[in-house]
Amino acid sequence: MKQNMQRHLLRSVLVAAAGLLLGASAVLAHHSQSAEFDRNRTIEFTGIVQDIGWTNPHGYVLVEAEDPDGNLVVYKVEIQAPNQLYRAGWRRDSLKPGTEVSFEGNPSRDSESMNVSGPLAMPDGTAAFRGSGPAAR
Repeated sequence: MKQNMQRHLLRSVLVAAAGLLLGASAVLAHHSQSAEFDRNRTIEFTGIVQDIGWTNPHGYVLVEAEDPDGNLVVYKVEIQAPNQLYRAGWRRDSLKPGTEVSFEGNPSRDSESMNVSGPLAMPDGTAAFRGSGPAAR
């Protein structure tokens, strides 16, 4: 009987450890906003939506716009995860390629990266992929 209890305890400890390891990999895969984006700098641009990436852990919107030097570049605007957006009433096609959008937010800490974080504004001024989406209205 004592041996069965020890086996049960060992099995429980191993299952708990495996669960912690699996959970840790998901946490490590996700990044801190302040670690990736420079909250002390802002960037603004207006450009044309090229594509919408409906991916985890964050979706993104590719926006072609001029950089501060006047060069045409493609910024990657981070948005929430698709499941969060979907529950809020947003769909992948809520914002269509070819739509002009405006952005004001934070650039990546990596000067080579075109990743940015902040709100996108649609032509009518409403925020894209923030708050309640068209399907929730």
